[in-house]
Amino acid sequence: MFPTDENVLVGLEKADDAGVYKVSDQLALIQTVDFFTPIVDDPYWFGQIAAANALSDVYAMGGVPKTAMNLVAFPLKEMDLSVFRSVIEGGIAKLREAEVVLIGGHSVEDKELKYGLSVTGFIHPDRVLTKKNLRPGDRLILTKPLGTGVINTAIKADMAPPELVERVTRLMATLNRKAAEVMAHYPVHACTDITGFGFLGHLAEMVEGSGFGAVVQASRIPILPEAIEYGSMGLFPAGAYRNKAFRACMVDGLSELDPVLSDLLFDPQTSGGLLISAPAGPAEELASALLQEGVDCAALVGEIVPEPVGRIVVEAS
Repeated sequence: MFPTDENVLVGLEKADDAGVYKVSDQLALIQTVDFFTPIVDDPYWFGQIAAANALSDVYAMGGVPKTAMNLVAFPLKEMDLSVFRSVIEGGIAKLREAEVVLIGGHSVEDKELKYGLSVTGFIHPDRVLTKKNLRPGDRLILTKPLGTGVINTAIKADMAPPELVERVTRLMATLNRKAAEVMAHYPVHACTDITGFGFLGHLAEMVEGSGFGAVVQASRIPILPEAIEYGSMGLFPAGAYRNKAFRACMVDGLSELDPVLSDLLFDPQTSGGLLISAPAGPAEELASALLQEGVDCAALVGEIVPEPVGRIVVEAS
């Protein structure tokens, strides 16, 4: 249906985090694109978060991002150009932190501000990480806490204190670079990043079609404490309910959980952490190494099992 050739290592048919094209026996290109509307009021921080989010797909594939191009939609009649400049400056600051070169971009006039990037990264063809290369006995590691979706809803409703706004903003703007760099030294089998489909939605993508299942321990999944508070107030974004409606049919054990926790596992994340699948022994070493290297979170949250095939079992403890 779509044009392709033998050098496409990861394409549309695999629905992975990014596309991968083999250039030589030593080099493959990773290509991805991401953009969205503002999730924070500060345009500079919005630019940083959008850039971190776009870069994350390359990190999830095990690659190193090298170049980027801006994608901007801007309402010229409603917003001052200073907002445009601040967004771009935020994006450039994050690219500089990631040592990625901005080489161009494209802008259009629109009714609503949108920003993101097209990113190209490098990787050895034999080291590409996909979502579905799971193995029974693998342990699952999560590198950022959940809850940014429900907290962002509280922020939009002016219900979150300034300290929390700053903390969550910085979390969303944090690159997955360090986690990816540490991960590269371990025998990782599969990886993805947790974004709009939530934790269980993205784990379902990994399990689906892999030939294996997953068991996760809900008590081990890191969650921002304020997310539980706001979740109990019903402040979940609509995306959480859509995610749950779509993927709950693949998950056993949800009825045994607190309803707020159950919904939080489907909470859509912005620039969330990596979900890494690695053999049991190396996974524990990797989790320790991540923390030692300054990654704030490295939680062992579950494992890959032979059965039930294509399903996720959530255990309360």
